[in-house]
Amino acid sequence: MQRMIGKRAISSLISLFGLIVLVFFLSRLTGDPSALFLPVDASEEMRQNFRELHGLNDPVLVQFGHYLGDLVRGDFGDSLRKARPALDVVLEAFVWTLQLAVITMTLVTVAAIVVGSVAAFKVGTKFDRVASLLSLIGASAPDFWIAIVAIVLFSVNLGWVPTSGTGSVWHWILPIAVLFIRPFGLILQVVRGSMLTALGSPYVKTARAKGVKNRPIIFVHTLRNAMLPVITVIGDQAAALLNGAVVVETIFGFPGVGKLMIDSILQRDFNVILAAIMVTALAIFLMNLLIDLAYALLDPRIRT
Repeated sequence: MQRMIGKRAISSLISLFGLIVLVFFLSRLTGDPSALFLPVDASEEMRQNFRELHGLNDPVLVQFGHYLGDLVRGDFGDSLRKARPALDVVLEAFVWTLQLAVITMTLVTVAAIVVGSVAAFKVGTKFDRVASLLSLIGASAPDFWIAIVAIVLFSVNLGWVPTSGTGSVWHWILPIAVLFIRPFGLILQVVRGSMLTALGSPYVKTARAKGVKNRPIIFVHTLRNAMLPVITVIGDQAAALLNGAVVVETIFGFPGVGKLMIDSILQRDFNVILAAIMVTALAIFLMNLLIDLAYALLDPRIRT
């Protein structure tokens, strides 16, 4: 187990370093920040002083070396836009994204496992057909389209919920609902397929022959054996929420790390871009490690 964790940690650090290199040099291609942060009529001397102050006059390779040196000391640099440590800005936004992802994935996981398990047990019935249809629609519909339709229908036309912001519980309903649909459809399909395979196993037939009731068969005997592929999809979808809620956060004006990254790219706030991507990547790597540990808990064969 420890060897597996060590290998995972090393591979994650290598991937993270590659990501830092890629993002650092690509972000420099977006242009000169002085063109955005200084007045249009700023003199060339003012621009040079701005670049010198923020270390942008050095060659790109020298800038990268300085950045790595600061990073080793735990210094992510300052935000050009907010004149604050970039890491503090990112962590404030990441808390919002994390709350949104945790709430959404908790609701998705419970709903998908329950509905998928019942659909597999009642295969071929009306409940199974409706659940399968809804899962296909949910897995196929794009998030941005659902978000726009939801705003027009529930906010503009009906006036039930606000269009954006985080001032109250009502502001969270649409972002959570939109982010809920796709992972619910995908996880439900996997739960149903995995449960169908498990329900056809000999141990289930033996349990039924002994007179075991349906509920223990579904949620005790078969669910644990059916969970390995389900955990994989849950982990992928949770990572997608952390990494891919950019569109939904932007549409709903949600102050998460996704919206922060978009704003920082548009405003060429290099340090915030890098800090946001590193924090998100570390969260995803940690999530993948937790998934591996969950595999080992569910299947003892994996521990060796």
